Amino acid sequence: MLKRILIAVLLAGLAGCSSVSERGDAAADVALRLLTAVESKDGAAACATLAPDTLAEVEESAGQSCSQAILDEDLPSPGTVTGTDVYGQVAQVRLTDDTLFLAAFPGGWRVLAAGCTSRGDQPYNCSVQGG
Repeated sequence: MLKRILIAVLLAGLAGCSSVSERGDAAADVALRLLTAVESKDGAAACATLAPDTLAEVEESAGQSCSQAILDEDLPSPGTVTGTDVYGQVAQVRLTDDTLFLAAFPGGWRVLAAGCTSRGDQPYNCSVQGG
């Protein structure tokens, strides 16, 4: 799944979009909202930031509701945003201790993957991601 996300990010980079800075800020806000909610033990708020496939994968892999399962994931505390890249409908948000991937949905940005660490030329390793 993450490999498909990264391919989509690269392909979407070919498409132009207006106000990339504003869209990047909005994606970063959602990324921080997820991590802040997890840190505050607010599973419902954290799950509200997830893309549908990601939410379903969290529930399926844990065998419990997302609002309980997301709190058991290995996600870091919210850090400082160090960079945001927007490629069409997909964004990568880099924080001091995490990288998140998001996609634009009709209701706004949603998290596709979180708790991600770079593995060089290999796809990111993420503790939360869609199926």
